[in-house]
Amino acid sequence: MSLLDKLKWRYATKKFDATKKIEANKLEYILDAVQLAPSSVGLQHFRVLVIEDADTRAKLREAAYGQSQITDASQIVVFAAETNLNEDYVKNFINHVAVSRNVERESLADFEAMILGTINARTPEQLLIWAQKQAYIGLGILLTAASEQDVDSCPMEGFDVAKFDEILGLEEKGLTATVIAAIGYRAEDDAFSQLIKVRKPKEELFIHI
Repeated sequence: MSLLDKLKWRYATKKFDATKKIEANKLEYILDAVQLAPSSVGLQHFRVLVIEDADTRAKLREAAYGQSQITDASQIVVFAAETNLNEDYVKNFINHVAVSRNVERESLADFEAMILGTINARTPEQLLIWAQKQAYIGLGILLTAASEQDVDSCPMEGFDVAKFDEILGLEEKGLTATVIAAIGYRAEDDAFSQLIKVRKPKEELFIHI
């Protein structure tokens, strides 16, 4: 099947089969794809929590208004935006670039100055929005990679951010929950799997100039 066929196959799964776990190699593939997700200037302004612990998931379900996907899916993936985009964060990033590319750190001075200029020109609120946008790119990659592996998924925004942050101890990590995805395998009786996918017609969606 082509990627388009896979995307036509996927849907926002509402009911997962709690007895089925994603195979280790498929989960690794999906997470590898997320690691490769693009981000603005390559900063990777988010971290990804992969949650399987039953007790933690039970607490998260309460903070997600009782949605069954939280406990029934194979894994819950939480994309958490960085809340401390500062000079230290950029310094560590540039250090990593220098080591990864085997170049002198000094050769990256202009790149570092550009990133710092971008950060220093933004308010904390603007920096958080910037980071959250990058997290959504990661989510898109996850949903696509999951469909490629015949793994079902459901992106979810319906949760109490403050409670998620508390349960997962994110504040002390300099993070805040942004968006989550349940991944696993659909239940046979999930009625949503039979619904026709509804999207805008191409002539309404695309504007060619």
